[in-house]
Amino acid sequence: MHVLIIDDEPALRQILETILTRAGYTTDAVGCVRDAAAKLVRGDVDVALCDIRMPDGDGVDLVRSFRGSGIDTQFIMVTAFASMETAVEALRAGATDYMVKPINHEDLLHRLANIDALHGLKAENRALRRLVGGDQGIFHFHAPKMAEVERLVARVAITDSTVLISGESGTGKGVIARSIHEQSPRSDAPFIPINCGAIPENLLESELFGHTKGAYSGADRARKGLFSQADHGTLFLDEIGEMPLHMQAKILHVIEDKEVRPVGGEQARRVDTRIVAATNRNLLEMVKQGRFREDLYFRLSKFLIAAPPLRERQEDIPRLIRYVMQNIAGHGKTPLGIDPEAEEILCEYSWPGNVRELENIINRAYILADGGRITMADIPPDIARQAPRQDSATESGQTTATSGSLRDQLRRFEAEIISKTLEECGGDRRLTAQRLEIGLSSLYRKLEEFSMHGIELSRSY
Repeated sequence: MHVLIIDDEPALRQILETILTRAGYTTDAVGCVRDAAAKLVRGDVDVALCDIRMPDGDGVDLVRSFRGSGIDTQFIMVTAFASMETAVEALRAGATDYMVKPINHEDLLHRLANIDALHGLKAENRALRRLVGGDQGIFHFHAPKMAEVERLVARVAITDSTVLISGESGTGKGVIARSIHEQSPRSDAPFIPINCGAIPENLLESELFGHTKGAYSGADRARKGLFSQADHGTLFLDEIGEMPLHMQAKILHVIEDKEVRPVGGEQARRVDTRIVAATNRNLLEMVKQGRFREDLYFRLSKFLIAAPPLRERQEDIPRLIRYVMQNIAGHGKTPLGIDPEAEEILCEYSWPGNVRELENIINRAYILADGGRITMADIPPDIARQAPRQDSATESGQTTATSGSLRDQLRRFEAEIISKTLEECGGDRRLTAQRLEIGLSSLYRKLEEFSMHGIELSRSY
């Protein structure tokens, strides 16, 4: 497994490289966001151990820029500033895990082993591809909006038309782009994704078009750009709205003339590369503001597909939960189960991070779960708090028999059992956890959950 260490402390980078190399991992280390983006865009980094506070940027922003790009790197965020708000922000941005400095080396190796076993190399990307039905290229969802997306994909895939996919971050725009490629006559050729907002502006032209030897300082050999690497295949330009205006003109030239000129080169090269682009921005509004070329917009938007947010297709959430759990079990782990109240909370949540947030939460819950079963204790408290509740009294003064009141009753019943066991064990939490046959960490999380919901135990322990 390839691990990229992103930290501005040279001594820490060296220590971590030594530890991880001895543990059998392939490692790279960089000291700034810019160098990290250049490494990540290659697509061969499995895990990035990323400091949140960096001299030239924010690690959370780096994660966010690669989310949905088709690059399936897992991020473990590291910071010296421990706070729940920072942790939640990192997880919502797409991070897999979160650690606080000083890093416990055994804990780090354990977390890396969990990620390796949970996903395998590039497993998240394979999982998303299965979500669209693998070789059959169908989505297998119930929501009408996804059925319409499926229909549009099937129609446009067999053509060579450029496609523009719009939608919020995490809605699966990369999945749709890959499905278009896999259902097209180009499916045997490369599908190459690039996040246009994740590459430093001065490197983007070289990444896309390649460069000759000596084209700039450090160019010790010629390199083919992504357009050439995707020849006869598909190039997926994710977050196209982040592309600088001068690069937009060059992309327009490639679309119109079907040729690229490498940086430092004199001869243009013909390419037969299909372009699929995606954005979470309103490109028409950007055109009005002069921030996006109108001619490029109309070239890209010959065929538009809108990826619906998860909150508009909540009937798909149970199926997605089951699929992610099945995928985890497919990596040799104990089959996952989920308690009804935990599943109900996930189904009621609005999912601002959409499908990718859901997958991250299920993966995280699996790591925390005892006995391979996800319970309320494994769901982040901020998700439980934000799920809509219907346990208030009706206008007539009668309490409704709702799912919210049922959850409260179950939670209070659980609190009574734990309280009684704690009393029998004289307040010894480790012994209590053993008697209840749950992990000690789960007991602490349950006690925190009770406190969050205002449930007091019979005695304070």
